[in-house]
Amino acid sequence: MTYAMAQYLNVRQAFHPSFSSDGRRLVFLTNITGDPQLWQIALSDRGVIPWPDQITFEADRVMGVWCSPAPADDHLIFARDMGGNENAQLFLLSAQGVVTSLTAGYEKALHTFGEWSRTGQRFLFSANRRDPALFDLYLQTLAGEAKLIWQNDVPGFLFQMAFSPDEQRVAVARMSGSFDQQVFEIDLATGAVRQISPRTEQARYEAIAYTPDGQVLLVNTDFGSDFMHLAQIDLNTVQIESVVAQEHDLERMTLSPDGRCIAYVANVDGATTLQLRDRISGATRTAPAIGAAPGVIAFWDFRLCFSPDSQQLAFSFTSATQTADVYVWDLQADRVQAVTRCAHGGIPVDQFIAPQLVHYPTFDGRSIPAWFYQPVTTHDQRWPVIVLVHGGPESQFQPFFHFFIQYFVHHGYAVFAPNVRGSTGYGKAYSHLDDIEQRMDSVADLAHATQWLKQQPNIDGERLVVYGGSYGGFMVLAALTTYPDLWAAGVDVVGISNFVTFLENTSAYRRGTREAEYGYLSRDREFLESISPSRHLDRLRAPLLVIHGANDPRVPLSEAQQIVAALEARGVPTQLLVFDDEGHGIIKLKNKLVMYPIVVEFLDRYLKR
Repeated sequence: MTYAMAQYLNVRQAFHPSFSSDGRRLVFLTNITGDPQLWQIALSDRGVIPWPDQITFEADRVMGVWCSPAPADDHLIFARDMGGNENAQLFLLSAQGVVTSLTAGYEKALHTFGEWSRTGQRFLFSANRRDPALFDLYLQTLAGEAKLIWQNDVPGFLFQMAFSPDEQRVAVARMSGSFDQQVFEIDLATGAVRQISPRTEQARYEAIAYTPDGQVLLVNTDFGSDFMHLAQIDLNTVQIESVVAQEHDLERMTLSPDGRCIAYVANVDGATTLQLRDRISGATRTAPAIGAAPGVIAFWDFRLCFSPDSQQLAFSFTSATQTADVYVWDLQADRVQAVTRCAHGGIPVDQFIAPQLVHYPTFDGRSIPAWFYQPVTTHDQRWPVIVLVHGGPESQFQPFFHFFIQYFVHHGYAVFAPNVRGSTGYGKAYSHLDDIEQRMDSVADLAHATQWLKQQPNIDGERLVVYGGSYGGFMVLAALTTYPDLWAAGVDVVGISNFVTFLENTSAYRRGTREAEYGYLSRDREFLESISPSRHLDRLRAPLLVIHGANDPRVPLSEAQQIVAALEARGVPTQLLVFDDEGHGIIKLKNKLVMYPIVVEFLDRYLKR
C-alpha cells in the first residue's frame, strides 16, 4: 500500500515538555496546526489523558518553553523567531493568555533563555545585543530592564546557564568552538568572573547544574575521555572528577529539583535509552522501553524535564516507525505513559519500516556505521538508493521518525544514512577525523558507501542519489564534484558551496565556531578555496535540485545562487527553489507542501524506471 506525500507531511510531532509549577499541567510544543506552537494538557492521576489546549497562536514557529517554577504561578516564557531568521525573542505568557515581549527593541539580536529564579520573578538569558559576534549574560526581572552581568569579549555562544542554590552566583558555559567549551562562574554581588572548567584540554560541557549545597557543579562533558560522561567540579578546589562513564556518549544530563537524581540519555550507535542515577545510593535504573524499534529520547528538544516534586520525568521520544510524542516516567510506579498521541497522517503504524544498523569498510580500513532502510518487495527488484547525509558536521543520523524516508521507502527507494567520520556519537577522536585538512576524507567515506551498496542484492548501483542539508548540502556538492561517476542526481538543501564566501557571509556570531571546524580565513583561505565545490563545477554532471530559505542566517542564500548560476551557464540540469519566509531549513507546512512534491518529481524523473 502506498500513500500520497501529503499524508506523510501530515504526520505530527510533540516535544519540549515543561511542567507547570504545581506539576498538574504539562506545556509542550507540537506542530498539530502545521507550525510548532505551545499546547498544554492536564495530567490526571486516573491515567486518562484529555485533549490538549492550544495556548499560542503565533505567525511563526515557537522554539522553546519554560514554565515558571514559583508556587501557584502559571506564567511561562517562550521563544520565537521571525521567518526563520533565528533571532529568537523571549515572550511572557500569563495564565490569562496575555503575551508580553520581554526583549522588545532588540529584534536584531539572538536571545537564549537560561534559567528561572526560584521565585519566578527573574531569569537568566544570553544575547548578542552589544556586538553581533559576542554573547553577553543578562539577568532580568519580569517587570524591569535586563541587567548586563557579564560582558563576554570572546566570540562564542553562551548556551548553558544556572543559578546557585542561594542565587548569589551564576554558572555559564561558553562555546568557542564545537569541541572547545568552557564553564565560568559569576559572583552577582561583585561581578567577579572565574573559569572553573580545566584549562588543560579542549572539551565540551553540554549541561551544568549546581548540587543543593552549592559546593559542586555537575557537568555533562568529554573532559579526559573520548566519550561524553557525567562529572562534577568541586567549586572550592576547581578539581573535576568523573561520576558516570560508559563506552559511549551520555547526554542530556538533568538534575532533579530535590538534587537527588540525575537523569541522562545513553547513546549507543545512535539509538538511546533513558537512565536515572541516585546521587546518594549510586543506584542506576533504566526507563521502561517504548515500542520495539530503536528510537531516540529528546531528539527534537535536547532536554529532559522533572516535575517540581521530582517524582516524574517528562521527555519526548521518537523511533524509526513512530513519530515524536511526549511521555512521562512515573518514577515511583516505574511506569511510562504517553501524554500526547500525535497523528501519523492516517497511515497505519505497522506500515512503517525500521532500518538495519550496518557497518561498511572505507579507504583507511575504518568501519563506518550507517542506517539502511529497504523497501519490502515480494519479487526480484533492484532499487534506486537515496544516500542521506546529515548536517553538522558535529551531528549524527539517528533512528528517529522521518516522513521523507518512509515515503521513499514505501515508493520503491532504499535509503542509506551513514555517519561518516566527523560525526558525533562515536567518540571525540572520530569526530575530529574530518577537521580542516582532513575534510575530504569524509567525502571519501561517501564514495565507499556506494561500493558497499553496489554489492547488496536488490540495489541498482547505477541509480544512486546523494541528498543532504546544511553541511550535508556541502557533502552533496563535494560528492558530485569529487566522484561524479557515482551519482545519478543530487539534492542540496541550504548547503555550503564555497567555504570562503560562506565564512565571509555567515552570521558574525557563528563565524568563530565554524572556523574552528572548517579552517580559518586568515591562514587557511587557499585550502578552503581548493576544496570548495564551486571551484570544481566543471566535473559536476548529475542533475541537481537546490533548496534554500531566503532568511538563512547560517548559510546565506548566495551560496545557492552562485552555484546554480554557474551550473545553468554550463547547461547542467539544475533547479533552484527559494522560500522567502524560511531560514536554515524548511519549517512551515505550507512550504513543505510545495517543496516535497517537487523533490519527489525530481527524483522520480531521474531515478525511476
